[in-house]
Amino acid sequence: MVYLNRIYTRTGDTGETGLGDGTRVPKTHPRIVAYGCVDELNSVLGLAQTVDLPGDIARQLRHIQNDLFDLGADLCVPESDTPPEYPPLRMTAPQVETLEHWIDEATARLKPLTSFILPGGSPAAAYLHHSRTVCRRTEIEVLRFVATDRVNPQVVIYLNRLSDLLFVLARLANDEGRADILWTPGKNRKVEEQRD
Repeated sequence: MVYLNRIYTRTGDTGETGLGDGTRVPKTHPRIVAYGCVDELNSVLGLAQTVDLPGDIARQLRHIQNDLFDLGADLCVPESDTPPEYPPLRMTAPQVETLEHWIDEATARLKPLTSFILPGGSPAAAYLHHSRTVCRRTEIEVLRFVATDRVNPQVVIYLNRLSDLLFVLARLANDEGRADILWTPGKNRKVEEQRD
């Protein structure tokens, strides 16, 4: 249960913050950067829901936002070999499987791509593409942290699947891919005239 009766505490005024286990770390710590990116991703998904989205996509994004709070909570509590008094909230394989199911459903509605696509199209698709890129950056920051500390593997797997899901949802939001704008390799390169 979360109980917030005051928003400012003054405990972070010296550049430190508290983890879920009570440990104090600098706000620049890779763990804080990682779950700060998760928070940004969640906010971008909230922004995506302010435009006209198909109902199924909007429901999925709300579901994902809740999962991202779970994921942030997971990152907030360091892994420990000593069983804690209160078991921390950890991401699970079934949460990843839900994303995989949604990816499969969306992919079945889309024609295969013959090229990469340019991010954009409808406003909904543009917001979803933006969310996808924030998700990729979040995954990178979590992986940077994983290089120095232990993290529940499901955290990284979830973020990896989520970026894939956001890609196919962006395509669905572009009239099921019919309004996708394909990348034309080298389209704007200047061709030098051959001289005799």
